[in-house]
Amino acid sequence: MTKLSVNINKIATLRNARGGDNPNVVRVALDCERFGAQGITVHPRPDARHIRYADVRELKAAIGTELNIEGQPCDSFIELVLEVVPTQVTLVPDAPQQLTSNHGYDTRAEQSFLRGITARFHERGIRVSVFVDADPLMVDYAAKAGVDRVELYTEPYASMYPRGCEAAVAPFVKAGERARELGLGLNAGHDLSLENLRFLHERMPYIDEVSIGHALICDALYLGLEETINQYKLCLI
Repeated sequence: MTKLSVNINKIATLRNARGGDNPNVVRVALDCERFGAQGITVHPRPDARHIRYADVRELKAAIGTELNIEGQPCDSFIELVLEVVPTQVTLVPDAPQQLTSNHGYDTRAEQSFLRGITARFHERGIRVSVFVDADPLMVDYAAKAGVDRVELYTEPYASMYPRGCEAAVAPFVKAGERARELGLGLNAGHDLSLENLRFLHERMPYIDEVSIGHALICDALYLGLEETINQYKLCLI
């Protein structure tokens, strides 16, 4: 079964807009679990514009499902992950000024770095995933770096989906099949929504985990958080 990991960055963005602690990110994470989410994802950035390092520490102590920490592996991020020891770390090639993630790792060019950082995380028993574009070559070099999973960057799929779902999903199926051939686990995330998630899962039912934040939180404004999580999980059956 494909697991749903809810990215709660947007909850922290709302909190930070006014200061204080409303909404409380730990309480929302616990509610997500209570409503059926099988994991919680956070993406702390150096400028702390949404999830803060302190939030990550509190979440690790509070939640009962898998914690996935994603982000650019700068020194402070690496230290945080090694301290907190989440179930999974997802390596994302974000520049500090990026509004959001917009491409996967060049796993061939960054082979040496990825191999080294993966080994460090493995020493602490942390599952390592790397964010990649839907390119079998990038999947090949991710496997050579020793990672456990790849996470396919699905924004191109989401953008193309309204104009032709079969063409949109084709490169992702190809990359996903290559990951399976290499024995890698497979995650997916970025711009997945109630509009496009079911079709992706129908074509790729072997995906281990989807990480969804922005669209899910937006839907929750109208449907409520519990019903929204239920509808996303129904897309993964």
